[in-house]
Amino acid sequence: MTDSDSLQHLRFCWDDLPRVCEHATGGTIRNQLEDFTVDEIPAYEPQGSGSFAYARVEKRGLTSSDLVKALKETGIPEKRIGMAGLKDKYAVTSQWLSIPNARADAFEKLEELEGVRILERSRHKNKLGIGHLHGNHFQVRVRGVSPEMSDVASTALKHLAEIGAPNYFGPQRFGRFGNNAIDGFKVARGEKVPGGKRLERFFVAALQSFVFNHLLAERLKRGLYDAVLTGDWAKKHDTGGIFVVEDGDKETPRAKQLAISSALPLFGKKVRLSEGAAGELEQIILERFGLRWTDGTTLRGDRRISRLVLTNTNITPTEDGYILSFTLPKGAFATSVLREVMGVDVDAPSDSSASKQPEVGDEDTEAAHDE
Repeated sequence: MTDSDSLQHLRFCWDDLPRVCEHATGGTIRNQLEDFTVDEIPAYEPQGSGSFAYARVEKRGLTSSDLVKALKETGIPEKRIGMAGLKDKYAVTSQWLSIPNARADAFEKLEELEGVRILERSRHKNKLGIGHLHGNHFQVRVRGVSPEMSDVASTALKHLAEIGAPNYFGPQRFGRFGNNAIDGFKVARGEKVPGGKRLERFFVAALQSFVFNHLLAERLKRGLYDAVLTGDWAKKHDTGGIFVVEDGDKETPRAKQLAISSALPLFGKKVRLSEGAAGELEQIILERFGLRWTDGTTLRGDRRISRLVLTNTNITPTEDGYILSFTLPKGAFATSVLREVMGVDVDAPSDSSASKQPEVGDEDTEAAHDE
């Protein structure tokens, strides 16, 4: 059995992952529930008719799973309850839910929960599904800094809007002590880990995420953050189209304009080493940590865009700090923006994070879970 002490290089640490903003404000978030708000931006508006009842729900201090549990208690099977993604507990959030229209009265059960309001109701022809959203709009109050720091925050936010925010996986991906990638390594080597089969996929996903983080970090260190390499897979920010880069020098100007970004690998059965210069860099990172791309093959694998495009950005000074607001696409973590602007480790994992992490590739669930 592998000694965990010898695998500490696989432990998550924010200090290993460089930022792209030169200055930061400091401060604290989530001092009150109202300090962190998330509003889901749906992929479509309900038509007003159809066999599924829709409700836009505001919740405070509850998880999305708490809403599902309340609906299940009315006798609706969980598979008949639809949502586009999970939303964080320690925030004020709004999101759409759907249930069969024949059971539309079950939405009244939600309003019996403390901290829940039905903001809007409608109907639609289909059940709401994971990923049926454009993104999320965030409004976050940062406290504990002078109002003048709003200028620093504004500069940082403008910089991120121009070059994109690094799409790192945050600490919630790696468990309470940051050790999930270590357990993922053990699973890949055929060893038993705490939690048994139930958590093995989560641990391997954490190992994939660890490699992604350090590959992205290396590109920042090498001045390749706003570039693409020959052999990269690149993703178009406007349409989501993805293609293999045949000539990195030719395509890099588009990357500098934030029209495209590299889609870095989450190694698995369907995702192997890239070709060309991109694959060479991937191999360097794997060897640095004593890994193989095949360590992730118990999962399908995927590719994850390296940069996030921010829109609808704004900074408002307050007496004890500032409020920042921004919109991110689905699959994105607010952590990525907050860490850049504040320069602090803003998102500590919960005690139960290891058992709640989504699988790699479930980008929509992943985004909403963090936010």
